Amino acid sequence: MEHVRDLTLLPKAHLHLHFTGSMRPSTLLELADKYGVRLPDALTAGEPPKLRATDERGWFRFQRLYDAARSCLREPDDIRRLVREAAEEDVRDGSGWLEIQVDPTSYAPLLGGMIPAVEIILDAVDSASRETGLGMRVVIAANRMKHPLDARTLARLAVRYGDRGIVGFGLSNDERRGMARDFDRAFAIAREGGLLAAPHGGELAGPASVRDCLDDLHASRIGHGVRAAEDPRLLQRLSDRQITCEVCPASNVALGVYERPEDVPLRTLFDAGVPMALGADDPLLFGSRLAAQYEIARRHHAFTDQELAELARQSVRASAAPEEVQAKLLAGIDHWLTG
Repeated sequence: MEHVRDLTLLPKAHLHLHFTGSMRPSTLLELADKYGVRLPDALTAGEPPKLRATDERGWFRFQRLYDAARSCLREPDDIRRLVREAAEEDVRDGSGWLEIQVDPTSYAPLLGGMIPAVEIILDAVDSASRETGLGMRVVIAANRMKHPLDARTLARLAVRYGDRGIVGFGLSNDERRGMARDFDRAFAIAREGGLLAAPHGGELAGPASVRDCLDDLHASRIGHGVRAAEDPRLLQRLSDRQITCEVCPASNVALGVYERPEDVPLRTLFDAGVPMALGADDPLLFGSRLAAQYEIARRHHAFTDQELAELARQSVRASAAPEEVQAKLLAGIDHWLTG
């Protein structure tokens, strides 16, 4: 029988992890207690909530749980703790590089405004990176439920702090709302300022939303992108241009995009030559972290260790990590295979 290599030892980059969603459930309970916040039962049951976001009501419920969790982050110390613990969890799962995604707008009112919020987050990332040895950067994400002018303000802010650890600009929340092209100016500002364009698309909405991200926002990565599997020409385009899809299998199943782990089209994307970076999305709500996503590829899609190593390489190559960090991680992946 083939020796089963430990997936937590496979070096990888984590490119799709949301800020509040990275929280440990135990930390959420402690913070709720500290501030006297009464959490919805779904967040205190000790196991991931039952979610389905394929209809408006389901998405609203998901968003409500997310907002309830976020309301427990109120002081700089809470932010520092969240970031340090996210880094620790990633290191435990074999991640050598993490790009954590955050919309600072939601934290600004409690942290003294937008600029203090961004600085507190960047300082926390800097400290956590030093303490854990994990390479860590930030993707600032605009909310597509808000006005596109807000997104432009955020893009300018993100560019301004590019030299302090912001590497990308995203667009999150329900992709069935708000046209991608409404945010084209914000993304132009971000790209001109040297940031990666990484909007969400092709999860709750179909292949057209991925095309919109490419055509209107000139995305270099797509947050999710799995629904591209439904359109062979789009797959070809993603493959030709080597646009990476940040695929989050456990999240896709938890939100009802696919019924079972084996329905997530990992094989379709992989065989079409579309690069993927597996991600955990919101472990707090979906109950699994980074290594578990590779486990899904192994167990439900029969990915061999060679193929899992290639997935890890794809995640590293799509990251904003400096060349020497990428080289070290890629060498570690080879070692995982041969060692």
